[in-house]
Amino acid sequence: MDYGKHQAPARYEAGEGCLTTLIRIPVRIVVLVVVLPVRMVWDALVVTGRAVDRTLLRPLGRALSWLFATLVVIPAGWLYESVLTPLGHGLRWLAAAVFVWPWVALWRYVLVPGVRYGLVVPVVWLYESVLTPLGHGLRWVYRALLAPAGRGVRTAVGWVLTALLVRPVTGLWRYVLVPLALAAVWLAEHLVVRPLGWVYREALTPLGHGITWLLDLLARGIAAVATGLWTAAGWLVTTLLVAPLRWLYRQVLAPVGREVAAAFGVAWRVAGYISRAVGRAVAWLAWHLVGAPVTWVYRTVCTPVGHFVRDQVWAPARRAAAEGGRAARSALRSARETVRQARRDAWRALVGGPRVPEPRELKGPLARTLGSTTTVPSVAPEPEISSLGEKNAERG
Repeated sequence: MDYGKHQAPARYEAGEGCLTTLIRIPVRIVVLVVVLPVRMVWDALVVTGRAVDRTLLRPLGRALSWLFATLVVIPAGWLYESVLTPLGHGLRWLAAAVFVWPWVALWRYVLVPGVRYGLVVPVVWLYESVLTPLGHGLRWVYRALLAPAGRGVRTAVGWVLTALLVRPVTGLWRYVLVPLALAAVWLAEHLVVRPLGWVYREALTPLGHGITWLLDLLARGIAAVATGLWTAAGWLVTTLLVAPLRWLYRQVLAPVGREVAAAFGVAWRVAGYISRAVGRAVAWLAWHLVGAPVTWVYRTVCTPVGHFVRDQVWAPARRAAAEGGRAARSALRSARETVRQARRDAWRALVGGPRVPEPRELKGPLARTLGSTTTVPSVAPEPEISSLGEKNAERG
């Protein structure tokens, strides 16, 4: 193959050794042997799928679409437009006539007049004629009599309550309870609050500071020990586990993975070239073994036979069929006209036809007219240039 001639010379990549370069070609050959059948099967499936799609699926889809439109869509549209729509209109009218119009008539002609003239009008009359004057009278009684009496009673009751309740309670609060409360507060402050504050400042606060310092020192020691242990454990894990795994990944797994991926890519492309060459060879053989003979037979045998059949058999038959169709349509037209005329004649014979008015003879002028030689007795001849209207007017 010429695939290797177009590639750049092999170069050592950074971090690769001679062993990687030596095993690269055998790995790629092995991968090519594994990938080539898969690629050829894939290309065959792709070509088969395209051929099936073009020759079978698309015509089948168009046929199914036409069949669905003819058997489902068009009948459904006709059924909707010609049957369901008039039926729906009728059902809507029937539903309105049965369920809507009676309730509308009941509301409009029974409930509304009944409520209006049976309830609203009497209530309005009662409000305007009875309740409004009564309310105005009660308001006048309140303003003129009850309000002054209420203000007087309120003033008297307020003075009595102030003299009997408010002033004694105020004196008790001001001269008895307030001094007792102030004395109790002074005693509590000097006997309880100040001693407790001195104990908190002088004893409890230094003791708490000492306890906090001890706990802080202990926590720092524990933290230092835990940090040392964590650092040692991290160093051991890094040295014994992470470093070997990282070296294994960098030096073994990553190069092997890159080489395998590159080998699969190169093998897939090379398999594509080989598959394409095999496909072209198969297409060349199919054309020379099947396509070319079939094309020659179609051009040299089928096409002349088809032209002969079209010009010598199909065209005369079509013309004869067209002439026969025209003759048959003419005969049917003549027969329909004959039947129509016979039906009219039979109907006229049974019930009689319309009365045909008799032709009337035009009345000419009383005297001789232009181009006429007849004359009327005892009438003077009419001049040749006189008009018919003037002569008739004179005779009238």
